[in-house]
This record gives sequence, structure tokens and C-alpha cells, in this order.
Amino acid sequence: MNNLDYGVIGNCRTAALISKEGSIDWFCLPDFDSPSVFSKLLDENKGGSFSFEVSSDYAISQKYFKNTNILSTWYESEEGAFVVYDYMPRYRTIEQRYYLPPEIHRYLRVIRGKPRLSVCYDPKMNYATESVVHEKYRDYIKTTSVVNDRNEIYLYSSVDFDTILNGEEFRLSSDEFFLLSYTQKLIPIDLERIHLDYERTKVYWLNWTNRSRKFLEYEDMINRSLLVIKLMSYHSTGAMIAALTTSLPESIGECRNWDYRFCWLRDASMSISSLVYMGHKNVAERFIGFVKNLLRSRDDVFQIMYGIRGERELTEVELTHLSGYENSYPVRIGNAAFTQIQNDSPGYLLDVIYKYYLYFPGTLDEIEEMWEIVRFIARSVSQTWQMPDHSIWEFRTRKLNFVFSKVMSWVAMDRATAIAELLHKNSYAELWKTESEKIKADIFEKGWKEEMQCFSQAYENNDYDSSLLLMHYYGFIDANDERFVKTVKSIRQHLQYKGLMYRYKSADDFGHPSSSFTVCNFWMIQALYAIGEKEEARRMFDSIVAYANHVGLYSEDFDFETGRLLGNFPQAYSHLAFINAATLFSEEKVVSKFIRP
Repeated sequence: MNNLDYGVIGNCRTAALISKEGSIDWFCLPDFDSPSVFSKLLDENKGGSFSFEVSSDYAISQKYFKNTNILSTWYESEEGAFVVYDYMPRYRTIEQRYYLPPEIHRYLRVIRGKPRLSVCYDPKMNYATESVVHEKYRDYIKTTSVVNDRNEIYLYSSVDFDTILNGEEFRLSSDEFFLLSYTQKLIPIDLERIHLDYERTKVYWLNWTNRSRKFLEYEDMINRSLLVIKLMSYHSTGAMIAALTTSLPESIGECRNWDYRFCWLRDASMSISSLVYMGHKNVAERFIGFVKNLLRSRDDVFQIMYGIRGERELTEVELTHLSGYENSYPVRIGNAAFTQIQNDSPGYLLDVIYKYYLYFPGTLDEIEEMWEIVRFIARSVSQTWQMPDHSIWEFRTRKLNFVFSKVMSWVAMDRATAIAELLHKNSYAELWKTESEKIKADIFEKGWKEEMQCFSQAYENNDYDSSLLLMHYYGFIDANDERFVKTVKSIRQHLQYKGLMYRYKSADDFGHPSSSFTVCNFWMIQALYAIGEKEEARRMFDSIVAYANHVGLYSEDFDFETGRLLGNFPQAYSHLAFINAATLFSEEKVVSKFIRP
């Protein structure tokens, strides 16, 4: 059973998925949202990959170098053993600038003996629509698209070029390297340089992780989740992408396949909140800068999602030549959801901006610019909260008065009020507080259903919805409020199946959901903990932890029957929810500081 057994590497510019056997099956150049160079993940036969082939008597294992985004794949047999360290360089230079080139380093180290292997180097340009030709030069192999000669990549290696291109077996008698780059290198590339970049990258990630809060339990998994979320932050703009992949199906053989290599303000804001709590304010500052650039003019229209450079048009296209992950088609690039109305989105964003005002001592002009954005969003929410929308679940053909969208509209106005109070803008605070109270009253009147003894998914229906588990988390309702307690228990009764949570059971645009949305499980854990059922929350948490893959990564969904990972991978939403749940069950470490007399 394929369980998305992939590790991921990246440098906050682009990323790659590497199978547990060491094959690069997904890699886009030069950025997260660029066309793929390897896409075997989406078509076994056409997609292309970059792997090391060994005989069947080799045992292969994989793990991360602890507290880094460096992935190691170990190959061991009686005749010898070697390890491949895969990473993308990221570190600060002497000039205090970041070095993050669009390239992968594959550093092979001999452990013992003289192991045998061959190289399968099979790039397929532009989502495998363009075949390639290889040309050998003195220092590199240049691979060029036969359709577009400007589309080229460069492979540097200490291994003989003919041996690579012919896929010939060779013995590894000393350390070797492969460097695959979008750009031609201007300095000599040799083992010494590879080793230097490896050590610099390792130190960068170790230093980054060291700044995180420390916990007595689950610390390794918390750190892995933090590292994954950080990896998905696009350095150039501060945008946070939802996942590294496109079109991995929510259910095998179905068509719920979407491109997640974009910045949803919802997912990004929640990820940033988790990073701020864990001690990483610099990521939040970059994201705030991204938001500022999105809303530079009072005439700018607020969208739920953007491209990683702030693009507003994310036209959805189907790639019909690819068979899809395990033949689950269509494969899509772009995402039509960018046109949707989702009234919950401003709430997450204003929650993050409120934290910005609390924790970041910006300059006067920065604070004033952010205040303009707060006013813009608050005015927009005041005008739209009563309208139906497509909801957090992005229904494509229906708009309803979704209760959770109303709750997050309340969050938006509540946080706007708090910001106005911080800035002593009392008239705004009074105006927005009145509006937030109006929203809350409306939700209690129309969202609570006596016949269900539960808040419903929408004013117009009596469906159960896991998003309502967050009502307490955002401060809308007290955890001890009988209505919230009953809602948690009702949702668990009606939406939990085989220990896993549905997001909802009602039919949507594509039929009835058939997989468990990963984040809903962590929401239930948090809600159970909040209403006092801490032992049950802990039992459920320990159960869900076991669903992570071999290197501690989560995808968007779980299969109810097998527990396998489904959906786009890794999913930032899933990892931030894991962090929020894990920190409930572990005390923070007290780090002693010894001062010499």
C-alpha cells in the first residue's frame, strides 16, 4: 500500500518529494508553483524521476538529520553501505543575506565497503509535456527541452557523465555528489563545496529549530511540524503555501484533486499564529509584509487566496496527458477557488494582525499602514457578514449562511475592536464592538438548533460540521457553555467513524466525502480537551499521532478503512493543528541559564 511514504526537502523557494527508496518523484523549478521537472508522483510512466538503483539485497531506510530539513536515505547490504543526504542550500552569507538557490544537492557518503548502484536521471520538463536532450560539457550535463530551448537545467556531478546518462552500474569507493540546478553555476563545484553547503545548511536549520519553544513530550514531532511549515514559507514575499503538491486525491479514484501551491489567507494566517506562539516572529513579519503588498490601494479587492508573489488570477487548467496519482484524475494546476466568497477568511487574518500589534514594535509608518488594512477589512466584513458564502470547505456550486463563516466574521470584528482599543481609536472600537455583538446574537438565534441540540452547519440546514469545533478556540463561546459542550459531543457522535473525523457527511458538489480531513481530528482533540474530557482527548491524540508517515509528516486526509495518507502533502494546515494539539499535552521545558560569577 502506498502511504505517501515521502520525505520533503526545501529552502523556502522550492521543494521536492523524495520517496523512501530515495527517488525524487516531485520537483518544481525554480519556485514552488513552477512547472515540474520530475512528476512521477502524478504519472508513474510519463512523469520522470531522479533515483539511485540498487540490487534487491539492499535494505533501504530513511530519516531526517534531527532538527533539520536534511533528509538521509541509507542503503545497506553485505557488500557495502552508503547514505544519500538530500537538501536544498539555505543559510546566511557573510553579508547577512540568504543564499537559497533553486537547486538540489545529493551528497553520497560511503559508510563501508564498495557498494554498487546506478543512477536513473530522467527529467521531464513542464509537467512532462516536453521531452529533453542531454549535452555533456566539461563541468556539467545540460538538459534542454526539445520544445523550448530556453527551458534548461544543469547537473553537476563527481560521477562520470556517461555512467550517469547510460544508467550504468558503478561501485562507490569514495564520497560523490550530484547537484541539480536551474541556473548555471559560476563557481567550481566539487566535493569540498558540497560539503561546505551541507554544513552551512545543517547549521542554519539547527539554529532555527533552537529558537523554538521546547516541550517535555512530542518535541521531535513538534519540531518536524515547525520545520515543514517553515519550509513552505516563500522567502521572497513571505507568502505561505498550503501544500507542496497538486492533485493528490482526497480519495483514490475520485476527482477531488486540487492544486495547493498557493497562499490561502486562512491556512497561512493559522500557520503564522502557530509559528509566533512557538517563537518564530520573523516568519510572521514576512507574512505581514506580504499582506501589506496585497492591499496597497483602497480599491484592491480582498481575495481568499493569492499566488506566492501576490498573483490574483489563478486560472484552473486540467493536464489531461497525466494519469494522476494512482490513476486518480484529473490533474489540475491553478485553482478556481480564487474567485469564491469565503466570509471566514478575514477573521484569521485580523487575528494575526492583532498579534502583530501586540508583539511587533513596528515603526510609526508601518503601524499606520497596517491600521489602514484593519479599517479596510473591518469595513468589508461589516458589509458582507450577513451574506451567504462558499464556506471554509469551498463548495463550488452552493452558497449558504454557514455558521462558521459567521463565527469568523465575529472574530474579525472582535479583533478589529481590540486593535482599535490598543490604538486608542475609541470611536472605531465602539462601532466595531456593536457590529460584533450583532453578529454573535444572529448566530445564537439562527445557528443553534434545538432539535439537534447543536449548532448546525448553516442557518438553512441541520447538518453537522467539524469546523464548529473551533468556536471556543477563537473565543466566540466559553468552553463551559452548555451549547458548545453539546455541539462537541453531537459532532463526535455523528461525524466520527472508526476513530477518525469527517468534516461533514452531507453531499457536496462531488458526492459524499469518503475520507477523513486530517485537521478535523486535531480540532476534535482540542475541543474535547477544552470541555474537560482530557483523558479522552489524550487517547485520541495518541491514536492520531500514529498516522504520520515514516518521517513524521501528515497529508490533507486519512483513509477511514486503511489509515493511509491521502490528499496534498505535506499539508501546512495539518501540521499546525498537530502543534496546537500536542502542546496541550506537554509542559514547556524550563531552560536554565547559568551565569558565571
